[in-house]
Amino acid sequence: MSRDPRYDCLFEPVRIGPVTAKNRFYQVPHCNGMGYRDASGLAAMRAIKAQGGWAVVCTEQTEIHPTSDISPFIELRAWSDQDLPMLARVADGVHAHGALAGLQLCHNGMNSPNLTSREIPLGPVDLPVATFSNDPVQARAMDKRDIADLRHWHRQAALRARRADYDIVYVYAGKLFGGPMFFLSRRYNTRSDEYGGSLENRARLLRELLEDTKEAVGDRCAVACRISVDELMGPEGLHRAEAEDLIGLLGEIPDLWDLTLSGWENDSQTSRFSPEAYQEPFVHTIKQFTSKPVVGVGRFTSPDTMVRMVRQGILDLVGAARPSIADPFLPKKLEEGRLDEIRECIGCNICVSGDFTASPSRCTQNPSMGEEWRRGWHPEYIRPKQSDDSVLVVGSGPAGLEAAMMLSRRGHAVSLAEAGETLGGRVTRERTLPGLAAWGRVVDYRQQQILTDSRIDLFRSSPLTADTLLEFGAARVVLATGSRWRADGVGRRVLAPVPQPAGYRVLTPDDLMDGVLPATSSVIVYDDDHYYMAGVLAEMLALKGYQVSYVTPAAEASSWMHATMEQHRVQARLLELGVSIIPHRILRTITPDGIEATCAFTGQVHQIAGGSLVSVTARLPNTSLMQEMQARQAEWADAGIKGVSLIGDALAPGTIAAAVFAGRRYAEELDAPPRADGLPFRREVTGLAVDYQIPGL
Repeated sequence: MSRDPRYDCLFEPVRIGPVTAKNRFYQVPHCNGMGYRDASGLAAMRAIKAQGGWAVVCTEQTEIHPTSDISPFIELRAWSDQDLPMLARVADGVHAHGALAGLQLCHNGMNSPNLTSREIPLGPVDLPVATFSNDPVQARAMDKRDIADLRHWHRQAALRARRADYDIVYVYAGKLFGGPMFFLSRRYNTRSDEYGGSLENRARLLRELLEDTKEAVGDRCAVACRISVDELMGPEGLHRAEAEDLIGLLGEIPDLWDLTLSGWENDSQTSRFSPEAYQEPFVHTIKQFTSKPVVGVGRFTSPDTMVRMVRQGILDLVGAARPSIADPFLPKKLEEGRLDEIRECIGCNICVSGDFTASPSRCTQNPSMGEEWRRGWHPEYIRPKQSDDSVLVVGSGPAGLEAAMMLSRRGHAVSLAEAGETLGGRVTRERTLPGLAAWGRVVDYRQQQILTDSRIDLFRSSPLTADTLLEFGAARVVLATGSRWRADGVGRRVLAPVPQPAGYRVLTPDDLMDGVLPATSSVIVYDDDHYYMAGVLAEMLALKGYQVSYVTPAAEASSWMHATMEQHRVQARLLELGVSIIPHRILRTITPDGIEATCAFTGQVHQIAGGSLVSVTARLPNTSLMQEMQARQAEWADAGIKGVSLIGDALAPGTIAAAVFAGRRYAEELDAPPRADGLPFRREVTGLAVDYQIPGL
C-alpha cells in the first residue's frame, strides 16, 4: 500500500527552534500512571510511540522540585541528578526510532499537595491547594525569594533535560497543573505587586521562566510553552481573548506553543459529551499572534480532520495524547496507506483512570498499553505460535474478538462462533445508548480485521452446546460467553436478593437494551454499579419522556466516573433532563409502587415512589456451557481437546477494557512457558540507597 496524496501535508517536516520534527505528528505530554515508579515500563511505552512514527514524543509532566510533589499521582521527577538515568532512558528509547524527545518540566504550584515530600505548597496567594481530592492543605503566597528559587529550580531542571539528551524542553503553564497558570488566572492571582494585576504582570513569571530556559538550553534544545487558552470560567478566569493577548505579548519567545484547555477535565473531554476537534473554537485564531509553530489537540481520529487543521492554518503540528495511546502506530499506518488498520480512540478515558488510581494506564482499544515492558506486549506484533493447536473461540464480544484476532496473528487456525447474527456482544448493544456510539469502534476495528483474515473461520447464528464442542475437533476451546445483569438487587451494598412482590418484573440494563421499556410513566433507576450504565440508562429514559428517580448508595450519580473526569457532566446532564437524584439510599425492599430504601448512614427507612424499577447492580457470568464441559471432562481427550478456558466477562464481569485485555492475554499466554519467578509479569524493584541507616540505631 502507498500513502494517499491527500495526507502528504501531514508528513512534511517542521522546524522547531534548533531541531526539526520529521513530520507533523506530535505526541503531546500525557500522564500514564507509571512515572518515577516504573522507569522501564514508561521508557518502553514512549519508545513504541516513536517506533510507530510520531515525530515528537513527550513525557508527562515532570516535577522539578519536592515543592512540586503531586502525589498520589505518579509522574516523572527531575528533582536532582539522581533522576538523570531514568530521564535519559526515556529519551534514548525515543531517539532509537528517530523521533524527537520532549521533557515537560513542571512546577505544579497550588496543585501540589506535597503529600510525599511534606513541603509547604507554593502559590501566588494564600489559598487552599487546588487538587482533585480537596486535600486539607494550604499553599503559602510566594515572596520574591520564592520566585527566585523557582526560577533557579526550573533552570537546573532544564539543564538536566539537556544532559539527558532531550530535544524539546517545556515551560508548563497549562490546565491548572503548571504553577505559572495560577499566576495567569485572575481567579487565583490577586497580588498587588509586579506579579499581579495586569495581564503583563500576571505573565511576568511565565516570561521569566521562558527566558531563563532559552538562555540555559536554547542553543541546542527547542523551548516549548504549554498553555491553557481558556479556563471555561467566563471573565472570572483566563479566557480565549486574554490568551490571545498573552501570546501576543510572549509569542516570539518560545520555539513552540502547545495549546490546551483548563482544567484537565476540559482538556480531555470524552466522546460521550464532546465530538472530535472540540477544541477548535478555542485555538483557531492563535496563529495570528505568533510566527512560531503551534500544536493542539482535540481527540483527533480522522485523518481528514488532521489535514484540515494544517491546511487551514489552525495548527502546524497535530497533537495527540489519547489517540496515540489507542494506536501508537497511527502515523505509520497513515504513511503506508493502511487506514483500515487504525485503532481509533473511543474517548472513554479509561486511560485517565489509571492516573487517578495510581496504576499503569490501560486502554480499551490497545490492551498492550502499560504492558510493553512488563509483559513484553507490542501493539502491532505478537510472537509466532509454538504449537499447531487449532482454537475455537465461542462468543464475539470484545474478549472473543480480540482473542480470535490475535491468535490468528500468531499463526493459529481459529474458528469464531457467535450465537447470534451480529458480532460485538455487549459493545454492539451498548453503542446504541446515548453518547456511546464511538465505543462501537472497539467492534468495528476487530470485525474488519477478522473478516479479511483467511485464517479465521467465522460462524454466525451458531449457538453451541457441549455436544457440538466435543464434536468440533478444536484442540483449544475459549469460552467468551459474556455476562448478564442481575435483577435481584445484589451489588456492592446489598449482598442477598431483595424481597419483591410476586409477579413483579425488575428490569435490567439487558432488558432495556433488548427494547423492553418500563410499562409505567415513573421509573426508579437504582445504581449500585457506579460506572456509566445507570447514568446512561437514566438519560435514555428521561429523553423518552419518563419521570426518572436515580437512587444510589453513593453521594452522586455514576460516582466512579470521577476517575474518567466525567462525573460532573453526568450529574449535570441528568439534572438538566429533570432526573431526580436521590443519594445515600440502599435498596431494602421492592413494593408494587416503588421501593423501600435505608439511609446509608442512619439506617432510617424511606419510601421512594416509582411504578417501575431498573436495577443496575452486579452481573453474573454466563458459565453454563463451561459447567457442561466440566461435567464431561473425561471425554475431552477422545475429542482432541487439550483445554477449555473462560475469559472476559464470562470469567469475571468488568470493563470493556478488561475484556479486551483478557482476549489479548489468552492469545499471548497460549503455549507460553511459565515465568521462572512464577509471576505474571516483570517487576522493577527499587534499588536500596547506599547510605541507608536509621538514626539512633
